[in-house]
Amino acid sequence: MGKNKPNLSNSSRRSFIKGATLGVAGFYLFPRHVLGGPGFIAPSDKLRVASIGAGGMGYGDLTGVHKTGKVDLIALCDVDDTRAAKARQEHEKANYYKDYRILLEKEEKNIDAVTVSTPDHMHAVQAMMAMKMGKHVYVQKPLSHDIYEARMLTQAAAQYKVVTQMGNQGSSGDGVRQMIEWYQAGLIGEATKVWSWTNRPVWPQGIPWPSAGLTPPADLDWNLWLGTAPYKDYVGNLVPFNWRGWWDYGTGALGDMACHIMEPPFRVLDLGYPISAECSVGSVYVGEFQRGYFPESCPPSSHITLRFDRPGIGELEFHWMDGGIQPTRPEELGPNEQMGDGGNGVIIEGTKGKLMCSTYGANPQLLPTSKTKDVAVAPTLYRVPGGDRGHYANWVEACIAGYGSKEFSQLSSPFSIAGPLTESVLMGNLAIRSFDYRVSRTGSTNQFDYPGRGIKLLWDGPNMKITNFEPANQFVKRMYREGFSL
Repeated sequence: MGKNKPNLSNSSRRSFIKGATLGVAGFYLFPRHVLGGPGFIAPSDKLRVASIGAGGMGYGDLTGVHKTGKVDLIALCDVDDTRAAKARQEHEKANYYKDYRILLEKEEKNIDAVTVSTPDHMHAVQAMMAMKMGKHVYVQKPLSHDIYEARMLTQAAAQYKVVTQMGNQGSSGDGVRQMIEWYQAGLIGEATKVWSWTNRPVWPQGIPWPSAGLTPPADLDWNLWLGTAPYKDYVGNLVPFNWRGWWDYGTGALGDMACHIMEPPFRVLDLGYPISAECSVGSVYVGEFQRGYFPESCPPSSHITLRFDRPGIGELEFHWMDGGIQPTRPEELGPNEQMGDGGNGVIIEGTKGKLMCSTYGANPQLLPTSKTKDVAVAPTLYRVPGGDRGHYANWVEACIAGYGSKEFSQLSSPFSIAGPLTESVLMGNLAIRSFDYRVSRTGSTNQFDYPGRGIKLLWDGPNMKITNFEPANQFVKRMYREGFSL
């Protein structure tokens, strides 16, 4: 779209207009919006979109971009015919595919942009293929499954000069912008510590992989669903939702919610790569006083501590808690006042005060909350029309205007921001998996060594490398099954 608009010089533009006038003697040239009436959008001004993932969140995303009124939905893709049925019925003219690779190859000349709303382990390969074709991309959170993938997508967005957005809609809300303005006004001083938490997971984690394989449903292409992941026999209760709790496909509670909850403090404090990560995880018991070890599954709960170096300011301690774990209530918060939104939230501790918000950066408040009504900080940052509900339009408008446009500069979660945020989120998972990394000493299934436990992992962000515990680096980048690559 925008980046492919003709660039006519003044002389060639005059020649074009003169030729057009002679060719339509007796007619005047009017802007297309005048010819079509108020609100009219010419077909050539619409963004032509293909949606990879048409059920569940995919349906929500394709509906969100389509409702902007500035999108033609050209193609749909889903490995599950049943999940895609509603979208196909509502968009009968859109071509339908099961394999995203075939869609992109066949529709390359017909589309301008792609939405990616699939399980986490497929985000990077699908988005990268589209970007290499010069297509703008909207990718659900988390941006990727692995840290390496997030870095590659961030670099590709700049290399191919495409418009990108991650699906963390709270980044388009007013709350995070208000928090930035309050912080920059010095209302809480310099931040020293961040607490963030969620009540997720709300799906099974910390459990053994089912032993009995089943026959996949006829409407599901199981091989395509596995995609980049190692081949395994089909099991029940995995598709379409519970995959989140398994490392081969999902990224656990962190991947599901941290891009919503960690994003506000990450943006407010202008953070980059963390310098270290450590964690503790909840245990699962399978029998009396016997801890179960299930390396294929994310833990039922975790507490992550990241540290960020802020030159000229000092080190920042950033906590993430999931599985129902929450920080101690601040003394400034009344006993009957809700902390965050109850199950989720953020508290930023500063040298002069504290700042709290709910999921998506909603409902920002100073602590004690009575201070909030006295805040008189004038807005200085751009507000997305419609707030978080305008997240899709924020991307669509930038795609139409083109890379480098004013609308491009107003994007809420381009990969230049979403990529480093996702890397920080996934550092938590790297710490979890390193924490549970085990080497058998005797070959007995009951005796294990725990070399990763109790270690603070030191992170070289620019080089994507743990410098003090080499086994942890295996979780930075995973191997893909044959047929899939970045």
